[in-house]
Amino acid sequence: MGRRWVVDVDLEKFFDRVNHDVLMGRLAKRIADPRMLRLIRHYLEAGVLADGVVIERHEGTPQGGPLSPLLANVLLDDVDQELERRGHAFVRYADDCNVYVRSRRAAERVMELLKQLYAALRLRINTTKSAVALAWHRKFLGYCLRKTRSGDVQRAVAPEALARLKDEIRARTRRSGGRSITQVIAALADYLRGWKGYFRHAQQRSSLKTIDAWLRHRLRAIHLKQWRSGRAVLRALRALGVPEERARRVARSGAGGWRAAGGILHLALPIAYFRKLGLPELAA
Repeated sequence: MGRRWVVDVDLEKFFDRVNHDVLMGRLAKRIADPRMLRLIRHYLEAGVLADGVVIERHEGTPQGGPLSPLLANVLLDDVDQELERRGHAFVRYADDCNVYVRSRRAAERVMELLKQLYAALRLRINTTKSAVALAWHRKFLGYCLRKTRSGDVQRAVAPEALARLKDEIRARTRRSGGRSITQVIAALADYLRGWKGYFRHAQQRSSLKTIDAWLRHRLRAIHLKQWRSGRAVLRALRALGVPEERARRVARSGAGGWRAAGGILHLALPIAYFRKLGLPELAA
């Protein structure tokens, strides 16, 4: 039996609650230079400016600071080593950790172990965000696992991440922006390339092809919006090589932009047209 169960752990306000003394103790085992240790201590204790007032900090690391992820790894290294010593399969990024085991009972034991290990570091598990569950019922850094009809397990983009992607596309392709189609695509391109790069390990080409098609449909609707009048639509479709009668039919149509963007516009504005304008394809 495979490792179907996951111990999904999130630490409560981790970067705000890192204990400075515990962290410095871990660092002292790795760094011999006392000047470096003093510098890191000053970095940790630097005050926070809020509404013009400096607030002293006695715990936590600066969120967004370049050193904080490294310090998190140093602090949590003892937990990693204990999981490795026990032969567990796990993945951790900063304070998010998933441990994969073969049964629910084993998962519950690991959860209790992690509570003890984190407590020794003066950290607490966020019980509302952490759980013992079947692996395909949880997500990690925007990814999730899914079972295929054949019983295989694949990496996929979590539904929440797909929903955020579509929300972002909607925001960047509003038809009231007064921008040319080239400008709209330019505003989309970097975001889509970054998203595609991050989720390059996902194994779900079919659903990404659906999103690609939906996006092109939105862009065709923008074209119709920009052509404004029936005469402009007719001229544009003629220029794109659409037969006269079919072009007139679209120009005379009273359908809204979304409905009218289907049909003949798929032929007039094909995938190659958007590729030429630099639109990335998520499924490619």
